[in-house]
Amino acid sequence: MLHFTEDCVIGIELLDNEHRYLFSLMEKAMDLMHNEYLDDRYEKVRALLEELENYAETHFAHEEEYMEQICDSELIRQRIQHDNFRDSIRNWSFANLSSEEEQQKVMEDLVNYMAKWLYRHIIGSDIMIGKLPPLEEWMIRENPCEFTDEYLTGIDLIDREHRTLFELVGKAYRQVRQGCSEDSYDEIRELLGELKQYAAEHFRDEEEYMEHIGYAGLDTQRFAHEAFIYRMESIDLAQVDADPEKQLESLLEFLLGWLINHILYLDKKIPTE
Repeated sequence: MLHFTEDCVIGIELLDNEHRYLFSLMEKAMDLMHNEYLDDRYEKVRALLEELENYAETHFAHEEEYMEQICDSELIRQRIQHDNFRDSIRNWSFANLSSEEEQQKVMEDLVNYMAKWLYRHIIGSDIMIGKLPPLEEWMIRENPCEFTDEYLTGIDLIDREHRTLFELVGKAYRQVRQGCSEDSYDEIRELLGELKQYAAEHFRDEEEYMEHIGYAGLDTQRFAHEAFIYRMESIDLAQVDADPEKQLESLLEFLLGWLINHILYLDKKIPTE
């Protein structure tokens, strides 16, 4: 079962509460999908979709209104993502739902779409609306990319790989602090590619470990990892070219914020063998 976890908190109470409710709708879909006592799930699925569509409209309006008030530069990208979600829900096919097998397939597709979209949108986009409260304290450190004991999970492999992730972010951070010359910009681009590749390898190692010990939070971790990789792959290099320093500072803030909160609120809960 997937739940709203601390790494999804963006620090804006209204939006966080609405995100929690969207997760609860996803959980309802999961319950419907696994309820063996319901012979015909058609009407319940239709009702769930209607509720999801109506609530999403309300939430998107609140989110966009807040971003307008603070003149958030990500507002256009957010509107596009909201429209994509609307289109996906409205165009969901309910033709040929006469059998239980067909209903089950639609529900499975719906749950997978909801889970992926929620994680990608909240962790990849919404987290950039303002700053997470703990992030301000870490960012004013002399070296915010330093891997300290507070990030240790007690699992040697995971801790070593986390340390390497911090080192890669730190290299990019130092380049930005020194100024974005043409040479340093090329190096930062290479570091971002190396970071994405290493993060994917780390996530595989971490998920294999969790699968080995039968960890109940594995599904949540998988979707969080996928959202991070999705955010890395969606980096607009044209925007970075247009204003390298501003864009890279924003990106590094996201990378540090996500990595720190993911370790503190999810990875540290992984039990040692």
